[in-house]
Amino acid sequence: MGTPTRVAHLTSVHPRGDARIFLKQCKSLAGAGYDVSLLVADGLGAERRAGIEIIDVGRPRGRLQRMLKVPRKIFAELMQRDFELLHLHDPELIPLGLKFKRLGKKVIFDAHEDLPRQILGKHYLNRPARLLLSKASGWYEAWACRKFDAIVAATPHIRQKFEKINRATVDVNNYPVFAELATDNGIDRGNLSVCYLGGLAEIRGIDEMVRAMELVERDAVLLLAGAFDDSDIEARVTARPGWRRVNFLGWIDRDGVRDVLHSSRAGLVTLHPLVNYLDSLPVKMFEYMAAGLPVIASNFPLWQKILDENECGICVDPLDPREIAAAIDRLLDNPDESRRMGENGRRAVREKYNWSIEEKKLLALYEDIRSA
Repeated sequence: MGTPTRVAHLTSVHPRGDARIFLKQCKSLAGAGYDVSLLVADGLGAERRAGIEIIDVGRPRGRLQRMLKVPRKIFAELMQRDFELLHLHDPELIPLGLKFKRLGKKVIFDAHEDLPRQILGKHYLNRPARLLLSKASGWYEAWACRKFDAIVAATPHIRQKFEKINRATVDVNNYPVFAELATDNGIDRGNLSVCYLGGLAEIRGIDEMVRAMELVERDAVLLLAGAFDDSDIEARVTARPGWRRVNFLGWIDRDGVRDVLHSSRAGLVTLHPLVNYLDSLPVKMFEYMAAGLPVIASNFPLWQKILDENECGICVDPLDPREIAAAIDRLLDNPDESRRMGENGRRAVREKYNWSIEEKKLLALYEDIRSA
């Protein structure tokens, strides 16, 4: 490429080790010869990791400071450096992207979520407020994103929305790096553990999962990795009888994720049926598949289609602990069926749901922008 194109990935929300941003996109770009920096706001300081410069603008105190002060700090850092291309990962950084477009920089917006639909799922807001904010955010997002050089969408559903706004839109799905999690062991594990990895929130089904453990007939344990986002939910869930059958691991790194997956007999992803989840592609589902685990997932039409077509899991009503418990017992009681599902899932990830395919789309987009 001659002189490496200087690229900055920007986030005010995500951690520096975020799987989509750092482990996949930044590392893939650095491997392709780009000079990549990552600007974060986590308070852990500057460092250089895997050939990528990490610039920390400091951890904010609260959501308001994150939204108001962090973009200004990121702007100040960027003004001291000569980046050619900026890749934004949070909606609150859109105004920052517009500033740099006016300065002649190339800007990509990465739509991790369908923002207007996500706002509709925020039930701590009353309905009129949700509707108003959803409509306003959708209008602003569309107006701003027309001005950017490209949009990267995390799912085909999000891509379809942005294609109407910006023709330079591509979906780069958040599928796993197959080699990171794949194992030849299948589900031949000696224990009776099932697992859930991710945010521990009411809308992500933590209460139903723990209640399901009360009903599971086999002597099973739920390996639970993540952090609670609400102390009231944490107090309620940990007081349930099913919590005695939970091995709570807290936050774990990628090595810990791999260990949990390789110690489990099935993986749970039973999110509540909120509008912003129905068309999502949760990376944990594909990570379970890559590790050879059968999946127990919410019975959303898209997820049901994926699991049925690949014969790699069971869909359940995420609001019914009895269905979740019955699915756990079925997989533990039928190791041959579980092994077949696990092998099918691993094959599906190897052939189509893996980062190496998505990486090609990302690099092609960057090359188009760089050469324009």
